[in-house]
Amino acid sequence: MPALSEHLNVFTTAIAVLENKGFSVWYDREKDTFCAERDGWDFWAYSPISLLGLVAIFEFKDPSEFAVRWWETEGSIRYPDVPETAPEYTPIYHRPRPE
Repeated sequence: MPALSEHLNVFTTAIAVLENKGFSVWYDREKDTFCAERDGWDFWAYSPISLLGLVAIFEFKDPSEFAVRWWETEGSIRYPDVPETAPEYTPIYHRPRPE
């Protein structure tokens, strides 16, 4: 069991985080899409959690103006090459709780 995963019971929290960041949030029933907008920057996704992920990319990149493919960022792992095994770690819920 992960500490947090994408599930319906997290949707309300994702929407609250977006609102707290100053985004207007709505659901476009015709397109079956969740949407957010702030200062003319708009984002569409199939779940509020994915929408929050897109906003995280926007905040990470912090663009000052729109440009084609403004979101692209190079990382050490490219999409089709994501490892299929987890690194060694102790999940937070298995760690001793501080007294």
